[in-house]
Amino acid sequence: MDWGTDLWDQYDIIDKHTQSGLELVEKYVKFVKERTEIEQNYAKQLRNLTKKYNPKRGCREEQECRFSNHQSFLDILNEMNDYAGQRELIAENMMMNICIELTKYLQELKMERKTHLSEAKKAQQSLESTYKQLDSSKKRFEREWREADKAAQYAEKTDQDINATKADVEKAKQQANMRTHIAEECKNDYAAQLQKYNQEQSQFYFSDVPLIFNKLQDMDERRVRKLAQGYVLFSDTERHVMPIIGKCLEGVTKAGTNVNERNDSIALIEQYKSGFERPGDLDFEDYSQGINRASSDSSLGTLGTPKGPLELLGKNRSKPFWLFSKKSKPTVTEDFGHLPPEQRRKRLQQKLDNIGKELQKEVDQSEALEKMKDVYEKNPQMGDPASLSPQINQTAQNMERLRGELNKYESWLTEAGRRGDSMLRRDTLREDALSYRSHSNNNEPYSPDGTHSEEGTPDPSQAIYAEFDDDFEEEEEELAAPIGQCTAMYNFPGSASEGTITMQEGEVLSVVEEDKGDGWTRVRRANGNEGYIPTSYVSISISK
Repeated sequence: MDWGTDLWDQYDIIDKHTQSGLELVEKYVKFVKERTEIEQNYAKQLRNLTKKYNPKRGCREEQECRFSNHQSFLDILNEMNDYAGQRELIAENMMMNICIELTKYLQELKMERKTHLSEAKKAQQSLESTYKQLDSSKKRFEREWREADKAAQYAEKTDQDINATKADVEKAKQQANMRTHIAEECKNDYAAQLQKYNQEQSQFYFSDVPLIFNKLQDMDERRVRKLAQGYVLFSDTERHVMPIIGKCLEGVTKAGTNVNERNDSIALIEQYKSGFERPGDLDFEDYSQGINRASSDSSLGTLGTPKGPLELLGKNRSKPFWLFSKKSKPTVTEDFGHLPPEQRRKRLQQKLDNIGKELQKEVDQSEALEKMKDVYEKNPQMGDPASLSPQINQTAQNMERLRGELNKYESWLTEAGRRGDSMLRRDTLREDALSYRSHSNNNEPYSPDGTHSEEGTPDPSQAIYAEFDDDFEEEEEELAAPIGQCTAMYNFPGSASEGTITMQEGEVLSVVEEDKGDGWTRVRRANGNEGYIPTSYVSISISK
């Protein structure tokens, strides 16, 4: 079945149907365009949303990204940003593969439809022109035949008229013959025009119109097929990016599963642990015995007790430390002396690492310049060696400056290490010594400089300090010997390059060195392997 055979007389229907089909294509293109605008606006809003909640560089939120829950939130923002990119890709592909393609194809269909309808109109006009010629010849034949019939009747009437002369009769017969001849010619012309029209009509209805209608049918079917492909592309465009969108959503899920509350707690400890001991008991100040506390504190100040944030180690030892009181912001110093011991060591080490990287860059640049200078000296046509002198000098100055900074920060780090490893522990023992002296001699008056009032009696505190120093030195020398055992409560993946060792849950290890306030304990296996493990990951039992 085809339009040319079954719809040969439905030109208006075919005209309206093909026009309706083209309008449907235009409507679908407009629909997809609006869909792409929605996708683009959605992607834009998602990007603005992720940008809004992304921490700015250097702000407090960026510093908290070391915690897994904060980092996971950043991972979610990154995944949402990638998700927005996929929505933009959907909009772009729909615009390119559907809107632009269908719009271009629609213009071609309009031109093709116009051509076919123009051909149909031309064929119709040709047939109408032939029919007019036929009608004209038919009317002329009718008119001439009537005139010939009248002339014949007039000739016959004249011939029967007795009063008519012979000349009149001859003239009437000649006129009748002439009219009859003209009528025969008109008849033949009418017959020829009729035959021509019938042929053209047959050609029009059985060949031209069916061919044109079939072309319109083929055009419309191609339009429908192209539109159907556009329908399929509407879903395929989104389906093609679904795997990537799925990965984005998997990334969001992974970000949630990566949150480790235990590690976040440990990270908070490692970041803010000061290394100071908790404040001890306040001493009883027996004013009835005339003890001058200010003088006693003054003598203790010569022991080199380090200052800390608890205020108990300074001149206001008698005042309690309020944990939740508002603290004034310390003055920032270049050697990070305003920080607690643990934080100071970490910041100094971080500064050393940065300086080391900068120094290595300068060393590499210096070597490259020297090589380039050597090449220029051997091949003067490639360049002037003297042109490199300013850069070489500048690099040498930078290296000298960085080496100076490196030595400076290394000395500060060494000082911070001594304070962290020995001073705090020595200060604790000195506090015990002071407490012992106070309670054992509370009935003996002291002089303002802190010495005993009797000249021949030595100061007991001096013996205690000497005994403390000897014990501390012996402890330092025997650090290599096990001082206890520990049992692993969690698995820990160690790294030889970082000085840590791997341990499994339930494993028993020998403790070689206790935690010095940095959250790490040095242990030893039975095979002799030593390394550091997180103190919070084990249960420690120290030998008495």
